[in-house]
Parts: sequence; structure tokens; C-alpha cells
Amino acid sequence: MSTHEAELSKSVTPPAKQQKTSRKRIAGLFREIWKYRLSYLFISPFVIAFILFILLPVLAAFGLSFTDFNTIQFPKFIGWDNYEYIFSQDTLFLKHAFPNTIKFAVLVGPGGLILSFILAWLIAQIPDKIRLWFVLAIYAPSLTGGVVMQIIWQPLLSGDRIGYLNSFLLKLGIIDEPQLWVLDPAYLMNSMIIVTLWSSMGVGFLAMLAGILNVDETLYEAGRLDGIKSRLQEIWYITIPYMRPQMLFASVMAIVSAFKAGAIGEQLSQTKPTPEYAGHTLVNHIDDYGLVRFEMGYAAALSVVLLITIYIFNRLSWRLFGTKGE
Repeated sequence: MSTHEAELSKSVTPPAKQQKTSRKRIAGLFREIWKYRLSYLFISPFVIAFILFILLPVLAAFGLSFTDFNTIQFPKFIGWDNYEYIFSQDTLFLKHAFPNTIKFAVLVGPGGLILSFILAWLIAQIPDKIRLWFVLAIYAPSLTGGVVMQIIWQPLLSGDRIGYLNSFLLKLGIIDEPQLWVLDPAYLMNSMIIVTLWSSMGVGFLAMLAGILNVDETLYEAGRLDGIKSRLQEIWYITIPYMRPQMLFASVMAIVSAFKAGAIGEQLSQTKPTPEYAGHTLVNHIDDYGLVRFEMGYAAALSVVLLITIYIFNRLSWRLFGTKGE
């Protein structure tokens, strides 16, 4: 036997030996799981909830996106037809839903992130005794539902002379006649953005505040010795790099919240759809096909498009605030 044939025979493992090696690996895996059984027991509620309420619905939506399903008849497999229709024939999606969603998310997501950081930094400078009240005042709007926001903002954005904003601007002479802030297509998107920013100081804002308060004071002292001369330089070179995990968490929450908050347009204008589809977002489009027309297969395809869009924006957040270790 030649040297080459001998090496080849050594490299080929008999099937029986492969099966024995596989059994050993599986047995070792089960021993490892049993060793940490209490840990797995504690995380099992989250894992079960994640599978039941997140993983399975996402897989079901992905599967239904390839079908024609009206909630009555059994789903009929149609392949890529739903996706072809979305990107080639659905003019409402191409002209209004998708562009409005991107515009809304781009302005509300980064805008909410920047606003959260600025307010968190300002509140961090307040003494501990009164800081809690400012945190509660800023965090409280995020706890209100859409109906509460509608009650608060509709009198402010009312289109008649007694609306608070119109009355104020008329007295200052900035406008000559009342403006339809939530019914005029030219103003509706701006109103949606302002209202959403007002209500966006949620968990991300608290994460920002916690990150700022946990920055080691000795880092600032070392920075001053190294030549940092202003608070702005402290923020840029010390505060932001030190709280990258909190920034990442807040950015992901801001992006997801921005994509989910598109329904505020219908709540403000009290019309369905919004005037000239000025506030029509992808969330409204999904609701229209899923809950009004009962075209669940097409609604599932739109949901998959929304999920992929959110994933892309979240990857951008990881690029900005994530680290190699993460």
C-alpha cells in the first residue's frame, strides 16, 4: 500500500465509529444540560413565552405570506405572487405606505434618540432629591395609550379658532386663518411626528439616564487632566463611548417604536384612511388588508416586509453602537 492510500484510509472513519462519536456527543450534551438544569428551569418561562408568542407567529406569518388566505377557506399556496404584487402593482404601498413609513421612522427614531439623550443628560445634572419628579414627568406620556394622546392633542391641534395652537398663533399674528393641523395633508405627518416624539420618552429614556448616571466620575477627572476643557467634549469623548450599550438598547427601542406608532395618524385625524393617505403607513396598510379586507395572506406578506425593514434599521444601530464583542 502506498503512502497516499494509507493516509486516505486513516482519514476515512468507519460508519460505526461515526455513530459512536455522535452518541458520545449527544450524551455529553445531555449531561451538560442536566448539570445546569436549575438554570434552564429558570429561563424556561421566557423561552416558552418567546416560542409561543413570537417565534411561532413570525413563522406562521412567513408561511402565510406565500398563500391566498381569506380566513374562511383553507390557505392556497401561490408562491411569490403576494411579494410581486407588493413591489410592482400595489400603488398605495409604493406611493404612500412605504415612503411615509420610512420618513416617519427616520425622523422619529433618531429624533427620539437624540431628544432622549439630551433630556436624560439635563436631568442627570439635577440634584437627586428632585430628579425623580422630572423623570416621572417626562416618562409619564409614554404610559398613555393612543386614546389618551388623542384626548390631549386634539384640543391643541383643533382646526377651528378655539383650538389652542390656532388661537395662540392667531393672537401672535403668525397665521391669518385657522389651520387644519390634523386634516390637511400638508400638516398631518408633521403633527404625527411631534405627537410621537412627545410620547417617545419610554424605556429608552430611562436606559439613557441610567447610563449617564453610571459613568465613573474618575473618567471625567482623568479627561480634564488629558486636556478635555468643556462639557461638550466630556459628552463626546467620555459619556457617549462609555454608555454604548444603553445607546444601542435605546436606538433599537426607538426604531421599533417608530415603525409601530404609525397608527397615530388615524387617531389624530379620526379618519380611516387618513386624508389623501398623508399619514398612511405600513402599519395602516397591514390593518387594512388584514382586518378590513380579510386578505390575510397579503397582510402577512406586508408584515414580513415590515419585519425585514425593522431588521435592516436595527443592524444599522448595531453598526453605530455595537462592539466587536457583542
